[in-house]
Amino acid sequence: MADLLTSPLHDRHVALGAKFGEFGGWSMPLEYSGVVAEHTAVRTAVGLFDVSHLGKATVIGPGAAAYVNSVLTNDLARIGPGQAQYTLICDDATGGVVDDLIQYYRADDDIFLIPNAGNTTEVVRRLAEAAPEGIAVTNRHRDYVVLAVQGPKSSEVVEALGFPTDHEYMSFAVAAYEGAEVIICRTGYSGERGFELVAPNDVAQQLWDAILDAGADHGILPIGLGARDTLRTEMGYPLHGQDISPTINPLEGGAGWAVSFKKPAFWGRDVLLAVKEAGPKRTLRAIKQIDRAIPRGHMSVLHNGEVVGEVTSGTFSPSLKQGIGLALISTEVPADATVTLDVRGKQAAFEQVKAPFVESHVR
Repeated sequence: MADLLTSPLHDRHVALGAKFGEFGGWSMPLEYSGVVAEHTAVRTAVGLFDVSHLGKATVIGPGAAAYVNSVLTNDLARIGPGQAQYTLICDDATGGVVDDLIQYYRADDDIFLIPNAGNTTEVVRRLAEAAPEGIAVTNRHRDYVVLAVQGPKSSEVVEALGFPTDHEYMSFAVAAYEGAEVIICRTGYSGERGFELVAPNDVAQQLWDAILDAGADHGILPIGLGARDTLRTEMGYPLHGQDISPTINPLEGGAGWAVSFKKPAFWGRDVLLAVKEAGPKRTLRAIKQIDRAIPRGHMSVLHNGEVVGEVTSGTFSPSLKQGIGLALISTEVPADATVTLDVRGKQAAFEQVKAPFVESHVR
């Protein structure tokens, strides 16, 4: 993994005994104390994630918000300065998802974007090439760390650092830390109450240490990407490259709620409108084991002996102690029908359920 990028906190993770893996071109911690222990800490107490592999980009200049709103799927007019929004960048010709991202509405002339790690360069390229004169789109991927504090005790930990915690879900505040500006956003990928802190690299290590110190009395654990995946799967949150992708459009991948057809324009609008009017031929559905089995990506989904879809995400749920997953399934299959998975040549029954698999506590 010599050619992989590393977080400014890499040495901290090594000292904590983390096991590393490649993700989006980065070497990132997969686990420290074990996926189940880390998952449980987030569900019951609090956990700290280094997700600095996530991209960062700025769109700055007169009319920046209006420009972003003309190309991305969700409607920035629904929010205002100080708020954040989940959105998608789609290919104009195919409607496929180039990336899903969070947009921070700082001002009409200042939008901050958090794309996925491996897609940041492409997102910036597309936005920069189409940007009107006077609007600068800049890749800031290596300039900031992103630390996620997630769990029922997250407010106590963040408050102990002197940061505000009373802002609403999907809104953010800005505070000073060691002379640097830190964005504190009420977002996360765990399904629990939480915050994501975006800070310049030069305060990364101090901030990481301070969060662990502040959380010591609350049972805080450092959390790797292994538990991040089990947590997000329990919530039915899509992962780009698996549940949504350039070949899986948002109406198929369960992200249609983030597509605003009321807007006159965004990339992929015409294609996606045609899909909406005709009805997608496949859709992302949540599945839960009946027979004892753990679904894994690319397993075939069968109904009445015929292949009707494919698992896109699958795992063992530490909360439910069951196999759960997400699968792209033909819309011709009734949503309440039992399906079977081909698990290493054996048929295992699964029920289709409504996500999330466990109750959300994000608000």
